[in-house]
Amino acid sequence: MSDYAVVNPATGETVKEYPTISDQDLHAAIGRADEAHREWSASTTVEQRAALVGRVGELHAEQRERLAEIIVREMGKPVEQALAEVDFTAAIYEYYADNASKLLADEPIELLDGEGSAFIRRSSHGVLLGIMPWNFPYYQVARFAGPNLAIGNTILLKHAPQCPESAEAMEQLYQQAGFPADAYINIYAANEQIESVIEDPRVRGISLTGSERAGAAVAEIAGRNLKKIVLELGGSDPFILLSTDDLDTAVENAVAARVDNTGQSCNAAKRFIVVDDLYEPFLEKFTAAITAVEPGDPSKPDTEIGPLSSSTATDRLADQVARAVDKGATLVAGGDHDGNFFKTTVLTDIDGENPARHEEFFGPVASVYRVSSEEEAVELANDTPYGLGSYVMTTDAEQALRVAEKIDAGMVFVNVVGADGAELPFGGVKRSGFGRELGRYGIDEFVNKKLIRIG
Repeated sequence: MSDYAVVNPATGETVKEYPTISDQDLHAAIGRADEAHREWSASTTVEQRAALVGRVGELHAEQRERLAEIIVREMGKPVEQALAEVDFTAAIYEYYADNASKLLADEPIELLDGEGSAFIRRSSHGVLLGIMPWNFPYYQVARFAGPNLAIGNTILLKHAPQCPESAEAMEQLYQQAGFPADAYINIYAANEQIESVIEDPRVRGISLTGSERAGAAVAEIAGRNLKKIVLELGGSDPFILLSTDDLDTAVENAVAARVDNTGQSCNAAKRFIVVDDLYEPFLEKFTAAITAVEPGDPSKPDTEIGPLSSSTATDRLADQVARAVDKGATLVAGGDHDGNFFKTTVLTDIDGENPARHEEFFGPVASVYRVSSEEEAVELANDTPYGLGSYVMTTDAEQALRVAEKIDAGMVFVNVVGADGAELPFGGVKRSGFGRELGRYGIDEFVNKKLIRIG
């Protein structure tokens, strides 16, 4: 089988295979992207490039059904969620189309001493390499490519091996939108080939969204070659329930935060930390609610969770659950699967000696913890190598801000789930990576912030 193939996780059928790029063609692609940057970035304005970015968003909206069908086949995303991903993707392109000019405007500096003036002018870096994951095939690309093309950078895009069809579709959309052919180049490159891309002096930056292992490997190569990188890696986000006036709504939010994208989201709530007086009723209601969500055919509009993305993902998650139980965790519900259809699962009693306490469960598996105080909740929330997102549920506004301040993560959502937005910066700390995407901070990662001082 080719490295790049569409293998429907719901059926196991290999739909189509795509050839891996040759070393010669890969080298040529880097040269084309470099030449395109030199010509295109110099001959166009931010406004012109932003208009093209906006057109890409319009094409996503116009072709939403076709694009959604592709990722249902590729990675098993339930069709309604696939449509929602395409819509959010279009919104990201629209945001940068509408705001790039303002976000990249010259920034005056007030001089402390001396006459004249000074300002920061933002300009492009050059060729950027994007290494993207399978779990959000369109959204992940948009938040990287959209702002950077508006800046004037050019893109080499290596998508996940199981997403070649969506990768091909996106390249076609950029061409349909009117971008130069070599401003955005899709490359079906093997992992071994990517090292040479990172090392190439014409490539000025790398953005990777993926596993901790992949991030460490890319960071090592980039570091040796003094390349700027942005990493968005794993997460084991806490959902902290301290108080509520409506337990049913809290449970509803908890389930939604866990099962979106069949639980295969870096910033999904994965560890549910509940104070003593709410623990028993929460666990009972949460277990009933989450186990009522059963995996089904991702092409059907009423399906909430589909299959896991691959047999490899299924085997990995099943092994994690088995090891957690073997080390003392209680399997409250679920834990089994039919093919790649993994049942929603609830674990409790994961103590500090259990390796599962510090692992990320990438699928519909929730671990629930009991704590006696706000302080213990914060300590447990931070007891993880990850630091991507977090959720705080409380009726006390002062407590909410106090806890949000203490959580060691890149994002905190208070009394709300599913509240990501194109204008909100996304990223983490610790082993969840570094750098930000989306919003004004996302467009500021791969720019030359050039000081111009005038006497």
